[in-house]
Amino acid sequence: MSSSSTTASALAPEAQGGLLQQPKAVWAVFFACIIAFMGLGLVDPILPAIAKQLNASPSEVTLLFTSYNAVMAVAMLITGAISSRLGIKWTLLLGIVIIAAFSALGGLSNGIWLLVGLRGGWGLGNALFVATALTAIVSLSNSGTAKSIILYEAAIGLGISVGPILGGELGAISWRGPFLGVAALMAIAFIGLIAMMPNASSGKAVRKKTSFLDPFRAMKHRSLVVFGLAACLYNFGFFTLLAYAPFVMGLDAHGLGYVFLCWGILLAVTSVFMAPKLQQRFGTISAMCGMLLLFGLVLLAIGIWTDTQWVVIAAVIFAGALLGNNNTLITTAVMNAAPIERSTASAAYSFLRFIGGAIAPYLAGKLAEVFNPHVPFIVGAVFVMISVVFIAVNRKHVNHVDRVASGH
Repeated sequence: MSSSSTTASALAPEAQGGLLQQPKAVWAVFFACIIAFMGLGLVDPILPAIAKQLNASPSEVTLLFTSYNAVMAVAMLITGAISSRLGIKWTLLLGIVIIAAFSALGGLSNGIWLLVGLRGGWGLGNALFVATALTAIVSLSNSGTAKSIILYEAAIGLGISVGPILGGELGAISWRGPFLGVAALMAIAFIGLIAMMPNASSGKAVRKKTSFLDPFRAMKHRSLVVFGLAACLYNFGFFTLLAYAPFVMGLDAHGLGYVFLCWGILLAVTSVFMAPKLQQRFGTISAMCGMLLLFGLVLLAIGIWTDTQWVVIAAVIFAGALLGNNNTLITTAVMNAAPIERSTASAAYSFLRFIGGAIAPYLAGKLAEVFNPHVPFIVGAVFVMISVVFIAVNRKHVNHVDRVASGH
């Protein structure tokens, strides 16, 4: 069921230029990605404020992540079919318009349940944008799959790192500020893509129409399913950290903004500079398992010392380095996992991984309410550890990704 490295290697574009030697269209998508991923960090510092001002419990507020990720998971299955019909440029623009509209409506809403529903619409737009952006950068880049993924992860890291500080400042004025801020930023991204990304790019990147069934067919490749389910388990830890840690740090919107700024900077720096070195020295799979193991230990530490503020803050910031490395490593592995179109591989993988992202936030809030604030982080740590065991058990089905990445 695992794919042959020879076939998969043929799918990878030949590396010609350096990381910074990219066509204008790639840079247009890169800068739009930065703005799009600011949206995630913008909202994070205001979660406690939303709970207070809308009279909502932490578990109800974490549904803002659950609805977002649940819709994203399902929508990922149709992104390839939509982008192959509209073209990459117009799919990206459609995603941006949807994000801007639902984030603006969210900023004008007055109830937690309406806000949860609007975040689901935001998730639809994000699915169209994120899956297509990765495909666009990898397909349009002239420097090979590995460097293209590094560029994509750098955009994510930059967006996530800048977002919290802006969200903290806007959130200190009103919890509505970050939602309206996302809408304004996406309008800027829309103008940038219209101006910088030529229509011809879409035709170059998309050669044939993709079927709505292709992501399901892609799951016959054992390697892709292994990475997708491992990421699903890992996301239980990731979104426990992202959605519930703000409630136990005891900081205001400004303070949370600075903590997640540091978190995002480490995520960005390691995804670009450290992950490739780890991959070269230890191999993709071994390096990935090492980062996941360390992340599980960090979550366990937060679970044990939840009441010690400096431990939680330091652990959250340090986790950024581990997450930056792991995100680049696992995305690289997925792109080399199976002999299929990258957009299809990304859709199938993203569907599986965002299932974890949908369940984890609400689960974390409920566990804290039923038991205590320590339990969500301990449970998240267990899920992350299980992902390491799952990859190890299926090692023979995924070992080929290192041979593909090295061109052998």
